[in-house]
Amino acid sequence: MKINLLKMNEEQRREMIVEGNMWRTLWMLALPTLMMSVVQSLMPLSDGLFINNVAGTLVASAVTFSEPVIMVVLALAQGLSVAAMAVIGQTFGSGNFEKVKKIAVQTVVVGFLAGICIAPILALLSIPISAHVTQEISSNVRLYIALYAIVLPFSFMESIYNGIMNSTGRPEAPLIRMVIMLILKIIGNYIFIVRFELGIVGCVLASFMANVIVCIWMFHELFIHKGKMQLTLRGFRFDTVIIKKLIQIGIPSMITQMMLSLGFVLINNETQKYGAIVLNGQGIANNISSVCFNLPASFGSAVTTMVSMNIGAGRPERAKQSALKGCISSALTGVFVILVIVPLSTHLTIFFTRKPEVLEIANKALHIYTYSVVGFGICIAVQGAMIGLGRTKIPLVLGFLRIWLLRYIFILVTESFLSFYSVFWGNLFSNYMAALISLVILFSIRWKSVLEKM
Repeated sequence: MKINLLKMNEEQRREMIVEGNMWRTLWMLALPTLMMSVVQSLMPLSDGLFINNVAGTLVASAVTFSEPVIMVVLALAQGLSVAAMAVIGQTFGSGNFEKVKKIAVQTVVVGFLAGICIAPILALLSIPISAHVTQEISSNVRLYIALYAIVLPFSFMESIYNGIMNSTGRPEAPLIRMVIMLILKIIGNYIFIVRFELGIVGCVLASFMANVIVCIWMFHELFIHKGKMQLTLRGFRFDTVIIKKLIQIGIPSMITQMMLSLGFVLINNETQKYGAIVLNGQGIANNISSVCFNLPASFGSAVTTMVSMNIGAGRPERAKQSALKGCISSALTGVFVILVIVPLSTHLTIFFTRKPEVLEIANKALHIYTYSVVGFGICIAVQGAMIGLGRTKIPLVLGFLRIWLLRYIFILVTESFLSFYSVFWGNLFSNYMAALISLVILFSIRWKSVLEKM
């Protein structure tokens, strides 16, 4: 039977997830996310092409260093989005659509206000952070982080929007948003970086323009577009029960994302000591490998949706089977990525720079990064299952193990003889070790929700 995901109403989506063929449902939910991951990965690729070829190595290195810093702050939005996926997903699975809308509105308002409050903090952080990097990129790091504060509230809204749509079985909506964002970012990069030659300021202005326009579209989609799941701010009051539950579930995920991003900041700090060329080579490899990592990781949100809804519908065994199939699908996608990207690696990095010293580092880093995608994909699929159960503390532990205990310590131990290549090999080692630990957890966990009914 042919199924059109775009034409399904809310009841049909729920029935497909809790009653339909699991393999087909998993891929139908994952495919839009997988496509979104490709589009999402094209954004740093397109940014990197403009920045490396027009703005230069020093600007590109500053952006590479600054992005994990910004992600530390955005971790709050991602944690709130994860909480929304868990709470809304289980509520949606039980069939209580009015409650779903109420939780969604609370999440949107809290998320946007949080973004506004945190933006000045990011701007202030730019001063001490830029003081601890090499002089050649310090001023660009300070300017990029400080200016990006104006983009922050809109980025918060995008994370919340993704969580709401994924938790209600509408993964195609974030895909559409991401396509619009990519087109606008390319236009913005051309206007501000190529035509006006604004350098690091142009990078931020391109992001600001794209994010503002996309958020206007998202507001229309959530609050103005007519439909059964249309949200409304009429008569809005803060619901302390819902907000407390979102914070309770979201805090471990916020800490997880902050720790991951902070880990990358520390890793970049180890890399930047070797100069802008090494950091630039790593940045190019990161831009390309983000495609590799995002493809197998796209099954994580699909697993969260299937697990949360099936748990909400009282089907724990089906939830467990969804998680296992998600791990298998993610691993197979990772193998496919390796077979495609590794032979093409030298042909891809040359689009970013013609400098042989940068290309040498980028090519070697990209090879090592690519081989680690299978382990990464499995780890993300298991984390998706834990989020669906409401067990957000487990991804916190896994994130700590993967980035801090396994990767960062590996770098510190091997840096004396591997030099900056310890960063790349640490990625490979930590992802596969974390995957093994994740699978042990998956087979030993109790398949029961830890969320209390609200």
